[in-house]
Amino acid sequence: MLLRSDVKTAAGEALSSPAAAAGRRRRGRAELLSDTVMIAPALVLVALFVLIPIGIAAYLSFTNWDGFTIPPSWVGIRNYERLFQDPDAVRAATYTAVIAVIGTLACNAFGLGIALLLNRNTRVNTVMRVLVFSPYVIGPIILGFLWASILGTNGALNSVLTSLGVERVPFLAEPVWAMATTLLVIIWASFGLNVILYLAGLQTLDDSLLEAAKIDGAGPWATFWRVKLPVLAPTVTLNIVLTAIGLLRVYEIVLALTAGGPAGSTQTVVFNILTTSFSRSQLGYGAAQSVVLMLVIILVTVVLTQVRRRSEEAVAA
Repeated sequence: MLLRSDVKTAAGEALSSPAAAAGRRRRGRAELLSDTVMIAPALVLVALFVLIPIGIAAYLSFTNWDGFTIPPSWVGIRNYERLFQDPDAVRAATYTAVIAVIGTLACNAFGLGIALLLNRNTRVNTVMRVLVFSPYVIGPIILGFLWASILGTNGALNSVLTSLGVERVPFLAEPVWAMATTLLVIIWASFGLNVILYLAGLQTLDDSLLEAAKIDGAGPWATFWRVKLPVLAPTVTLNIVLTAIGLLRVYEIVLALTAGGPAGSTQTVVFNILTTSFSRSQLGYGAAQSVVLMLVIILVTVVLTQVRRRSEEAVAA
């Protein structure tokens, strides 16, 4: 009779034989082919609607194409040199940076705070969740026109103020007021998504952790910092990245609320890109701005993700 060790040895030799190795390679190739076929439609769509347009935009950014002349004239890096000297582009980039920084901080602070208040499953909280999230669902163009009708020079709010004998407030008529008003409307329209994501993260919190913190005598503030926030760390990262990317690309609310005015004070980068490309027929220069914006978004995403990852590793250590 064969010993068990002999059986294992024989099986191992059989598995390591050339025929078995060839079979494993065939199975591996079959699985690779099957996986490739499964993801091929997604890859084709990504190539058609992401990679190829990026490549075209990158090429056009080195030309002075006006949208009609074929072929476009090659100008090298002249569009990029112009970009950093263009006062309109610099002003739009500055205002967009303000929106991205302040908006990201405000949306996440308000979103987390409201999520903590609405975490319990009650009827009132359910209604409040719907109300908080509804601005994010409504189209930004509609929100922009809605607030323009409320805050405009002859809008509803100023009509009420004048009826009370109070002077009209230039919410959208003066640059400083318009910039602040637009920023607040953008924050109001954006933070609903943050609330929902934070609520989803809080639902994953184990009740036993809260009970243990309560038994240890931790107060609400200590429980938040030591228990809830570490659990929400991945959600915080996701919220910060999504909010920053969304605010860097903001356009529709600005278009409907102020149309970039007054005197171009509320123009954002995307607004300036579209104005340059289509209103001024400078698609090559607009493509250069698009490429720079894309690179900034990629850089912001990588930096925020790495910073958050290092902080999580430091906490874990």
